[in-house]
Amino acid sequence: MTSHDVVQQVRRIYGERSIGHLGTLDPFATGLLVLLLGRATRLANFLDTEPKVYEATITFGAETDTDDCTGTVIRTADPPAEAAVRSAVRSLTGTISQLPPAYSAKSVDGTRAYDAARRGEPLDLQAVDVTVHAWDIRELAGNALTATVTCSGGTYIRALARDLGRLTSSAAHLNALRRTRVGSFDVTDAATLEELAEAPARVRALRVIADA
Repeated sequence: MTSHDVVQQVRRIYGERSIGHLGTLDPFATGLLVLLLGRATRLANFLDTEPKVYEATITFGAETDTDDCTGTVIRTADPPAEAAVRSAVRSLTGTISQLPPAYSAKSVDGTRAYDAARRGEPLDLQAVDVTVHAWDIRELAGNALTATVTCSGGTYIRALARDLGRLTSSAAHLNALRRTRVGSFDVTDAATLEELAEAPARVRALRVIADA
């Protein structure tokens, strides 16, 4: 399910055509998708949506063309030593230069990267600065790393997985991803689509208060 699919379902549930969201989730990912309904869509630029928090599982041994588990394996390597992984994690903390995945929503001259990649004509994407505030390593065993990653908007966790593999002289891809927080919004306060369909929740009113 894509973020657009979610928006379409919520449109039907609430009978509201004007709906936007605060940051796309990849189709294989789960977790929090913050929606704005009606006139609240106008407030998107005023909402503090940072930091973003993700639960991620990274698998070592194979790199894919999408940088996640949905892609085709393009390179394999032996899993790295634990010390190499921890050193690479430190290198991928703070403000870093990150090359977006070939299969991403980035665009060049109006062409989406994922459309070009599917045609076998990947775009020449430019690296951008993003901020990774922290990695909380939950488990590191065998060929897998499970961590909570806190980062700025615009950070691709898939790219972090890819770069973690390369920095350790190995190969890696993102195997699972769950977004748990966007700014002040937390997944524990969220409703599932099934819950909304059964009993639509009352939406939270948003107001912008100008600084004095």
